[in-house]
Amino acid sequence: MLNNIAIKKIAVAGIAAGLLSVQAGFAQGKRHYLSEPLIKSIYTADPSAHVFNGKIYIYPSHDIDAGIPENDNGDHFAMRDYHILSLDRIGGPVTDHGVALDIKDIPWAGRQLWAPDAAYKNGTYYLYFPVKDKQDVFRIGVATSKNPAGPFKAEPKPIPGSFSIDPAVFTDTNGKSYMYFGGIWGGQLQRWATGQYQPDGSKTDLHQDNAPALSCKVAMLAPDMKHFAGKVRDVVIVDEKGKPLLGKDHDRRFFEGSWMHKYHGKYYFTYSTGDTHFLCYAIGNNPYGPFTYKGVFMKPVEGWTTHHSIVEFKGKWYIFYHDTQLSGKTHLRNVKVTELYHNADGSIRMIDPFKS
Repeated sequence: MLNNIAIKKIAVAGIAAGLLSVQAGFAQGKRHYLSEPLIKSIYTADPSAHVFNGKIYIYPSHDIDAGIPENDNGDHFAMRDYHILSLDRIGGPVTDHGVALDIKDIPWAGRQLWAPDAAYKNGTYYLYFPVKDKQDVFRIGVATSKNPAGPFKAEPKPIPGSFSIDPAVFTDTNGKSYMYFGGIWGGQLQRWATGQYQPDGSKTDLHQDNAPALSCKVAMLAPDMKHFAGKVRDVVIVDEKGKPLLGKDHDRRFFEGSWMHKYHGKYYFTYSTGDTHFLCYAIGNNPYGPFTYKGVFMKPVEGWTTHHSIVEFKGKWYIFYHDTQLSGKTHLRNVKVTELYHNADGSIRMIDPFKS
C-alpha cells in the first residue's frame, strides 16, 4: 500500500508528464500533427461523435479559461455549456450550432459541465452529461430534443443511481442501450468504491496497487432512456490469462474516457489510461464483458487528457479525439479526427497523433 507522500509523487509525476508533453510540442517547432483542429473559434474537447440523418454530429466539452489554477481535482476544467458541431463529410466544413445546453438551465447543477454523449430513440435525441450537483458530487443527467443539434431541455433531476463522469451510450444491433461511465481522481469514481459516496478525495486506486484496478461502470438503459433498467455493473478488464488488471498497472488499467463500438460481432471497449496518456482497447463477447486487454491503439497526444470516440461513416471508421495544439494549455483543447483501421485479425492499427 502506498502512503500519501508516494501517492502525491505519482500524481505530480502524471501532471508533469502532461506538461512536458505540451512543452515538447512547442520545443519541436518542426513537429507535424497528424490532423488539424476541426474548429478554431472556440476550445472543444472530449468529442463524442454519432451519425444521425446521414451527418456526423459531435458532442464535445466546451473549454473556457476560467482563471482557476491547475490541480489534481480538475477544478480548472470549469466548463459551463455545450456547443454541438456537425459535418456532412470528413474534411468538409464544420458547423457550430451554438449553445445546446447551459449549466444555468440544469435545475440541480452546481459546477463543471464535463464530457457528454448523445443517443437517439423513437424520434427523440438524448444528451447525457456529467456535472457536479450542489453538494459538489458528480452525477449524470439527461436532456432531450427533437433536433440532434439541440437546444436540449434537461430533466429536473439526475439519473437515479448515477455517479462520476464520462457517460458513453452504446446502442446494440438489438436496440438495447447501455451506458458506460466513470473516471478516477477528479472524476470521483474512487469515492464510490464501497457503493456509497465517501468524501475523502485522497483515496484512489493508488492505495490498492496489488488489487484489481477500479472498474468503469455499465448499466442498461430503460426504454425511456432516462433511467437505468438494472443494477450498475463493473466493466472488468482481464489480461491474456483471464486475470483482472491490477491497480498498479498504469499502462493498461482503466482511468476514464470509455467508449464502445462493435466490429464483426465483437465488442470493443476503448478507454484512456489517464496519467500514462494511452488509449487502449479490450475485446469481449457481450456488452457487459469481461473484456480481454489487447493493447494500445493511440499514443499520447499533446496535453494531459486523452478522450475519444469511434464511429463508422460511409464504410470507413474514424476516431475523434483532442489535443492542445491551439493553446498549449492542458485545459484549453481542440477536437480532431483521423481514420481508424481494424486489421484482418481484429486488432486496431496503432495511431500516432504526430506525423513522423
